[in-house]
Amino acid sequence: MRFVAWNVNGIRSVIGKGFSDSFLALKPDLLFVGETKWTDVEGKSFPTPPEGYVVVHTSSKLRKGYSGTAAYYRLGMEPLSVHFGLEDGSYDEEGRIITLEYPAFYFVGAYVPNSGEELKRLPYRMEFEERMREYLLKLDAAKPVVYCGDLNVAHEAIDLKNPDQNTHNAGFTIEEREKMTALLESGFIDSFRYLHPTEVAYSWWSYRFHAREKNAGWRIDYFIVSPALKGKIKKASIHGDIYGSDHCPVSLELDLN
Repeated sequence: MRFVAWNVNGIRSVIGKGFSDSFLALKPDLLFVGETKWTDVEGKSFPTPPEGYVVVHTSSKLRKGYSGTAAYYRLGMEPLSVHFGLEDGSYDEEGRIITLEYPAFYFVGAYVPNSGEELKRLPYRMEFEERMREYLLKLDAAKPVVYCGDLNVAHEAIDLKNPDQNTHNAGFTIEEREKMTALLESGFIDSFRYLHPTEVAYSWWSYRFHAREKNAGWRIDYFIVSPALKGKIKKASIHGDIYGSDHCPVSLELDLN
């Protein structure tokens, strides 16, 4: 089964930049899209998915054009259930989390909050991380989990171009990195780093200073899987050749037969 996650930095924007062609080229069975910036308005429908797919989505209820996530699945791959937010629905006020339940696994896509300028949202982020870990562990107790999305953290120095200059910046603070470490120490596996322990590859580049041209980026988009899926990881990729956003897609292939 092929999974893809992509922060599109605006679904309407990326549609005008070849989204459908990129979508079909990636050939996902399940695609999670973060930062749709979509606002639900009466009489206005979320953009139609490519032929052969169904889309579910959730949007921010607090701010227009902010956050938002969507999940696309192939026809014939209807989930047992779709859930927004954590178990109690929290964080759906910003449209950040979608969970699709299947017979053999849970698929959880998240757009993790950025800690913001001067780390003003770091306490909020820390609470989110703790509650997300608890949620994933609870799901994992029932069946394996595939967790993905823009997790807004470069875990190790290898995961960004300029670690020394970014030690106290959002996405590379000690606090954020420790939360990722705690998740992995709970047994979950960073699929890309598992298969590519020394490879330097990035999934996000600033629009400033020609960062993508210089490949001065960060790896902040992930597929994290339950320990039960470790032996089923076949391929984990970062598709830096696909444009349309300041992020590129990341993918995971699992042998679930």
